[in-house]
Amino acid sequence: MSRTIEIEDTITVGTLAEKLALPVSRLIAELMKNGVMATVNERIDFDTAQIIIQELGLDIELAKSAALPDAVAARATKREASHDENAVPRPPVVAVMGHVDHGKTSLLDALRGSNVAKGEAGGITQHISAYQIEHNKRAITFLDTPGHEAFAAIREHGAQLTDLVILVVAADDGVKPQTIEAIRYARKAGVKIIVAINKIDKEGADSNHVKQQLAEQELLVEEWGGDTIVQEVSAKTKQGINELLDMILLVADVEELRASVDVPAVGLIIESHVEHGRGPIAHALVEEGILRKGDYVVSGSTYAHIRNLESTDGSAISEARPSTPVVITGFKSLPEFGDQFMVVANEKVARAQAEDSADGKRGMSSNAGLSSADLIRIINRSNQVSELNVIIKADVQGSLTSVIDSLRALDTDEVVVRVVGSGVGVLTENDVQLAQTSQSIIYGFNVELPQSIKRFASRDKVAIRLYKVIYELIDDAREELSHLLAPEVKENELGEMVVKGIFNTTKTEVICGGEVTKGKLTVPAVARVKRGNEQIAEVEVTNLKRGPQDAKEVVEGEMCGMSLKTNGRLDLEEGDKIELFTREMVTRHL
Repeated sequence: MSRTIEIEDTITVGTLAEKLALPVSRLIAELMKNGVMATVNERIDFDTAQIIIQELGLDIELAKSAALPDAVAARATKREASHDENAVPRPPVVAVMGHVDHGKTSLLDALRGSNVAKGEAGGITQHISAYQIEHNKRAITFLDTPGHEAFAAIREHGAQLTDLVILVVAADDGVKPQTIEAIRYARKAGVKIIVAINKIDKEGADSNHVKQQLAEQELLVEEWGGDTIVQEVSAKTKQGINELLDMILLVADVEELRASVDVPAVGLIIESHVEHGRGPIAHALVEEGILRKGDYVVSGSTYAHIRNLESTDGSAISEARPSTPVVITGFKSLPEFGDQFMVVANEKVARAQAEDSADGKRGMSSNAGLSSADLIRIINRSNQVSELNVIIKADVQGSLTSVIDSLRALDTDEVVVRVVGSGVGVLTENDVQLAQTSQSIIYGFNVELPQSIKRFASRDKVAIRLYKVIYELIDDAREELSHLLAPEVKENELGEMVVKGIFNTTKTEVICGGEVTKGKLTVPAVARVKRGNEQIAEVEVTNLKRGPQDAKEVVEGEMCGMSLKTNGRLDLEEGDKIELFTREMVTRHL
């Protein structure tokens, strides 16, 4: 009977060896054998540990330790802060989520009087965007999250950043896969859900059907005895908009949202990108404290002396309080999407903490880019996996993450995407040089291609493909992977002949005759020669004769002669059966 041991998401090699009751040297040797160079104090992830245990043939099962999820733990910290006697009320942070084309961005347009949806490529939100509106003299912060399935990573962060999720469901379309995914994210993040049934003005709208589908997902509406608030709205006619805002503020009052302001400011990076003339730009959400222009902030392995602080509409501001989305300039390099930021005393502290974080990341990821999926590929090298080398450039960090995750999701046992390089910002000569040496395709998502780089790539015959809609990029990569798939060999049966006589036999040819007992024989064709149930040869049929005349085809019941081209001597006997067929190569697609 196997025993179970619990580990966290990552574990040091030494600790894992101790838990497995193995010598560290043996565990390191097994890791090295599978392409992972790790020392006793370096960390490997849960999936890699699981694979290595299987390779060692140990009768042990791994389980992740039942620690609080990060989002839930963070929410517990927020609840503790709300009990701080100096904590002050703060605006609710609301994520708008749901299936693509169900009207999330249009609903937000109705709330703030803009028209973002027309500016989005393909009508799909490509990034998380954040802004505040005022209703009944109270602020509400909204996050608009992408709806396309490729942006799952961004949507998950959107739920974890928030106090409340507005789940938008089209009244004429109902609950869809991304609707269910959004519900799962919201529950994982431990936040309240309000359902906005949109497009109630459209023909075919059926709110009751939507409510029934929601009930199937364990979201029972209040009018049916549940605790899920549902508001019917129309982003087009503005019907139900004020009522929806009232419901948001009501839930915020019940939740008693508060935050400390007399502590160093902390928050989360919503998005980051490089802007020409301004350098790294971070969109962030303040969670605690008051963020001010001139503060020193640390985020992961980078830091900033805040040069400019702006609201999300581009207005310069001197400070930002809890639940306020802001734009920060002054970072030394791009902060990571989803990382926390915090204010520190001075530049010396900021630099030291950033360097410590960078060192920690290097220690945890010494097997740079080697995921558990990569490890499986190494173990199964004999499978002759074909690789599509790509370089990814995107406009912002969050989109880069989603594009890479979506491309890796295309991997199969036969073909995989290998991300040779990636980054945020415009395409450069270095990207083209790397693509040339690694024989990669460059995919650009919402990025610029300077004319000089275009000429450079053309000279070196490097393929650069630019996209503004993510699913078009993914479709292109899927087509490229399909070209790497070995074609399928399809056999088409023609007919059978029973040998009645053998007229001539040489090392390379046999001439025989017989009766067609099934189907229709044609040439050219391939044939299997069978004696009883055993196949004794596979040969090429080069000629058919009906009497002394050549024949293009011979049908069932007729007698014919046949010339067989062989690769060696074929000892054909009367009574042998010859089965004719053709082979064709069929292109396969993912």
